Amino acid sequence: MKTNILKVITVAVASIVFAVLLLLFCDFAGWMQDFPDLARIQFIPALLRGSIIAVVSLILMTFIFGRLYCSIICPFGILQDIISWFTRRGKKKNRRRLWFRYAKPQNILRYSILALCIISLLSGTTALISHLDPYSNFGRIATNLFRPVAVVLNNIVSNVGEKFHNYDIYHVTLHTHEIVSITFAASVLAAVAVMSLMRGRLFCNTICPVGSLLGLISKYSLFKITINQEHCTGCGLCEKACKAQCISSKNKHVDGSRCVACFNCLDRCRENGVKYRLSIPFHKVPAVARPSIADRAGRRDFLATGVAVAATLPFVHTLAANRHNGIIDETKLTPITPPGSISLEHFKKHCTACHLCITHCPQQILKPAKFNFGFSYLLKPHLVFYEMAYCNYGCTVCSEICPNGAIHRLTSEEKQVTQIGIAEFDQSRCVVFTDNTSCGACSEHCPTQAVHMVDYKDGLTIPHVLPEICIGCGACESICPVIPVKAINVRANEVHKIAEKPVDEEQKAVNQEDLDFGF
Repeated sequence: MKTNILKVITVAVASIVFAVLLLLFCDFAGWMQDFPDLARIQFIPALLRGSIIAVVSLILMTFIFGRLYCSIICPFGILQDIISWFTRRGKKKNRRRLWFRYAKPQNILRYSILALCIISLLSGTTALISHLDPYSNFGRIATNLFRPVAVVLNNIVSNVGEKFHNYDIYHVTLHTHEIVSITFAASVLAAVAVMSLMRGRLFCNTICPVGSLLGLISKYSLFKITINQEHCTGCGLCEKACKAQCISSKNKHVDGSRCVACFNCLDRCRENGVKYRLSIPFHKVPAVARPSIADRAGRRDFLATGVAVAATLPFVHTLAANRHNGIIDETKLTPITPPGSISLEHFKKHCTACHLCITHCPQQILKPAKFNFGFSYLLKPHLVFYEMAYCNYGCTVCSEICPNGAIHRLTSEEKQVTQIGIAEFDQSRCVVFTDNTSCGACSEHCPTQAVHMVDYKDGLTIPHVLPEICIGCGACESICPVIPVKAINVRANEVHKIAEKPVDEEQKAVNQEDLDFGF
């Protein structure tokens, strides 16, 4: 069997891209923050970000060379190839394994899904595209499944190192995982694994909207896989090697709309009958048998069922996640979106829940949403403040790492006056009111002094919020000792505002022994 240089180059480039993106999503130490460019050239993120150069470049690459994007740039496609590789198609000793074989295109289904995704985007929501986007699915799988494994391995090495008094590798704890997000990622991985093992690139050529869109272009690409009618003997080796199941050895035809330019067929052909060469666009190809009426009806039923199931998801109860022993935290009925996301509407229009910002948040306060904000916000990140964790005053990591344009870049100075929410104080829950004891932890923790103490009674002071200088960072909420619902909570601004800068006050000497937080 001959080795084709195109195949070698494709595998090498795909391996590098996959390794970099996998490390980017599994990074728990901030090592990969300077390598987000491979995420920015993914098709859907580039489209949502409005990067005309990136989108046009990918379209031109597809028109010239075919769907190389699906083979060497898309990490989800590469992941499917890795899974499919484990089948080791063919014969080995006395054990027979499955070959690929030509399959009729599911055009009605694939283009219906593409149309629904386009309509969804034009209507101003990424609710559908975020669950089908290959890059975002890879991001969720890597973040929710592969990253925890990396952390466990890191902690094992850290524990071993500590026994030998080596502390170069430190112990890591994750706070960002939600069971809904993990379940969703595991379900997608399991489904795609089955499809990859049995049908190769079935997901890419039937479900993936990016694959369907690029397929419309690659059908007329300048360079494509073609079969030389004179040299082809109809042996079927190229068909058996085609993971896109787009080569019909019987009709000696390659479906260019489904070919992902993997070049497996070039290695298999022994008669030099399969070539990757310059071809005249819009040429007429032999007709392939149309799907039967029964097949088309079955696909319509499948699509209708899928849409019906998706339509029921918004009606899942939205308050369950915000209940604490029967008490509802009303400040958490609207998600707190990251600084730089401009507004809830803008964030929902651009975020595809790839979870890259979740991976790189230093404080681990960005978490994937459950059903508590409805289907349109499912799995998208929102800020959750927990003990001693809040949005650092000058941190801008999430705005620097986002590839979709859902979070705009902020300078440290801009971040310090971006008001993502406003703290609300509930006196009836405060320990000063309920226990007649001093506290003041929220005031001491507030970076802008939007929360300050005022006279209450019997020499006690109680918190008071100045909303005009509050930025909603959650420092006060995270330090409040009241549980399960805090006495001071951040209520989200659906449209982010600019807070006033705090007035610098003369620093006073404080006797540490006089500080009493009451706990």
